[in-house]
Amino acid sequence: MCGRYVAAAPPSEIAKYFAAAAPTETVLEPSYNVAPTNEVYAILERGDERRLEHLRWGLVPLWAKSIAIGSKMINARAEGIATKNAYRHAFRKQRCIIPADGFFEWKIVEGQKRKQPMYIHRVDDEPLAFAGLWETWRGPERDDEPLYTCTIITTTANDTMAPVHNRMPVILPPERWPQWLDPDMQDTEELARFLVPAPSSLLTLYPVSTAVNHVSNKGAELIVPQSDYLDPGRLAL
Repeated sequence: MCGRYVAAAPPSEIAKYFAAAAPTETVLEPSYNVAPTNEVYAILERGDERRLEHLRWGLVPLWAKSIAIGSKMINARAEGIATKNAYRHAFRKQRCIIPADGFFEWKIVEGQKRKQPMYIHRVDDEPLAFAGLWETWRGPERDDEPLYTCTIITTTANDTMAPVHNRMPVILPPERWPQWLDPDMQDTEELARFLVPAPSSLLTLYPVSTAVNHVSNKGAELIVPQSDYLDPGRLAL
């Protein structure tokens, strides 16, 4: 799964990297510890325009009776996604890319009760392009103001990730972006072929402080390698 990630790049840089129109209103604060239900940036297409917008992380399906379901739907498993009731509409028509600088996963360490957080990022430090879905929720009676939400699609782990966790986010290469974002592309069999593990050589990882376990901690010190972390006492542990 992917339950925490880093989104610290300015929206202007994200928009430029993904060739999208930058947001003109709300600008989100940089976060080194994005958590479920946070507002997050996403690239999507509306009409003929590729845009950088912000959505609530945790997909709320059209038919949901409560927004609370979103906190349980931060990830969507790639396997069978085209037929699952919660995702099939969005998978066919409302796909997005969720940009990230990197993400966290927790590794079981033999002889220790507490898992070790690991920070995973590209070896070249370029942004990650997570495959995502987005939805519009208008309340249980479908007459409320629209709430735009999203989820990150996960797949089986590659060789880099496997020692840490058996799942990882789907990371889309640039050549897949146009088809993935195009709402007129509705060949779900072809789209499902995109949902594979990234090459193992794309990613690297290292241990970081357990301060990332607490969602109130949001600073850049969370991605400092643990061996170089000099002052853990200054954060809530």
